[in-house]
Amino acid sequence: MAKITFFGGVGSVTGSKYLLESNGKKILVDCGLFQGEKELRERNWQDPPFDPKELDAVIITHAHIDHTGFLPRIVKLGFEGKVWTSRATADLMKILLLDSARLQQEEADYRNRHELTHHRPALPLYDEDDARDTFKLLTPVPNTGESFEICEGITASFRVAGHIIGASMVLVELANARPDGSSIRFLFSGDLGHYDQPILNDPAPPPACDYLMCESTYGDRLHGEVSSEEQFGAILNQAYKRDAPILIPAFAVGRTQEILYMIRDLEDLHKIPSHPVIVDSPMAAQATAIYNRFSEEHDEEYASILARKIHPLKTDWMKTAATREESKQLNKMQGPRVIISASGMLTGGRVLHHAMRVLPNPNATLIFVGYQAAGTTGRRIQNGEREVRIMKEWIPVRCHVERVESFSAHADWKTVLRWLSGLPEAPKCVFTTHGEPASAAAMADHIRQKFGWKVVVPRFEQTIELE
Repeated sequence: MAKITFFGGVGSVTGSKYLLESNGKKILVDCGLFQGEKELRERNWQDPPFDPKELDAVIITHAHIDHTGFLPRIVKLGFEGKVWTSRATADLMKILLLDSARLQQEEADYRNRHELTHHRPALPLYDEDDARDTFKLLTPVPNTGESFEICEGITASFRVAGHIIGASMVLVELANARPDGSSIRFLFSGDLGHYDQPILNDPAPPPACDYLMCESTYGDRLHGEVSSEEQFGAILNQAYKRDAPILIPAFAVGRTQEILYMIRDLEDLHKIPSHPVIVDSPMAAQATAIYNRFSEEHDEEYASILARKIHPLKTDWMKTAATREESKQLNKMQGPRVIISASGMLTGGRVLHHAMRVLPNPNATLIFVGYQAAGTTGRRIQNGEREVRIMKEWIPVRCHVERVESFSAHADWKTVLRWLSGLPEAPKCVFTTHGEPASAAAMADHIRQKFGWKVVVPRFEQTIELE
């Protein structure tokens, strides 16, 4: 008998955690932090709904914190098994999890200094030692569809999902999972990317499966007909004329590299003038090096640019602010310049210091280039709120607010249907996850209408038997 329990990534786009159980074995697919609304974030501090010591292995689909950020916590609580993931994801996790640990410690230190805690002293969810202990468990494998035994009776194969470098869809096969001794094949889409996007190869065709977990971030929306490069170029040209800063909140892994690639391309084609572009994120600089390292995931255009000894992610006038002091010096700059900084939803990090200066400036521009989850400062600004609270201060929003939706690294619902059309046969059941309730329900309806398949929108902590 086999079953799956949904401990995250349902009812929201964060905290992805799916527990597969078969023949006494327990496998956790993804282990993410909850982000966004306070109610969600508080789940991170609750005891895990499973015993980490009982897990036989963990599978990670890609490196983003909403899929990996809880790993050091379960390691701290006693998990000692292997963490299976793609090679590029393993390298990225060594950057992202250390950064997450530092943020946990900084938050605890801040709460202790300002006596903002009911518990004395406030402690981090985990620390850098816990992150480093996690790295010892990483088991990197190729993103090429080769099958690996991750524990007795369970195998997994990883294929390119096209979301960020290293992102995988993962086929898990549970041997002897049915009473007749046959296997169950469960495909996890992970986060799917676009077709024909820059830098990365297209998502691989989905292999045959009995059950399929399908992301639904944009289950109720389309990215639009206008190309992201055309729209982005027009916004930059308008912003440059106002002779003021342009702030782009962007995740250090994935989105920052895509933005740099596009600015470089627009400059090369003389569609925009060359102005300073500052990446205010040491993590983004490290991630960019990883992007160039894994050539097997590059599309033909990216590979051809590298072959000509051109750096695809370097603009004409670009610098990285490595230290906090260098970040502060950006406030003294004059004239048009682009500042790319994390986090992508304005929930923390250096971007908040820039936002406090950019938002009140009527000549400045804020450009959203990705999904803004419910409860985040980014979502509030995107929804038109004229004042937002940042680091205990109310900041007026007077700047130009722009949005390039097609930049998103997530597939929209039509793209997901295109990907699903590649299945060699209909699955027994599809689960729509990693979407806010309306998006997950809409994605389920789209799948039912197009294919006539059985689709379930699971609930938080729901367990479903796999037949």
